[in-house]
Amino acid sequence: MEPMYILSGPVVHGLGNGHKVNMPTANLQVKNEAELPPFGVYAARVLIADREYAGVTNVGLRPSLGENALPTVETFILDFQGDLYDREITLHLMAFLRPTKKMDSLRAVQQQVLSDAREARILLGR
Repeated sequence: MEPMYILSGPVVHGLGNGHKVNMPTANLQVKNEAELPPFGVYAARVLIADREYAGVTNVGLRPSLGENALPTVETFILDFQGDLYDREITLHLMAFLRPTKKMDSLRAVQQQVLSDAREARILLGR
């Protein structure tokens, strides 16, 4: 399967909401909003140095957290632990999972991401 979109760049600090629910995300630095794919959630292959991981990537705004100012690209990398700040990663967005939707709490976001991760694992054969 060929990627729908490929995004690369350094990982930058976000707001830390993922850490609050034990699901840290790698926030890719967005240089040009016009080059972003359509907003939504994607199953992603994440390339870090010489390793590949499965992930769930949200591209766009975060309406559940009231942070609508600027779009973000943030990925929950499955089966990865470590510090990626200032390291280059590449995201191969392989399949569109769903549009972004507003949820009532960070806990609801966590449950949705876990559901998205199960679907991504199946789609990516992981």
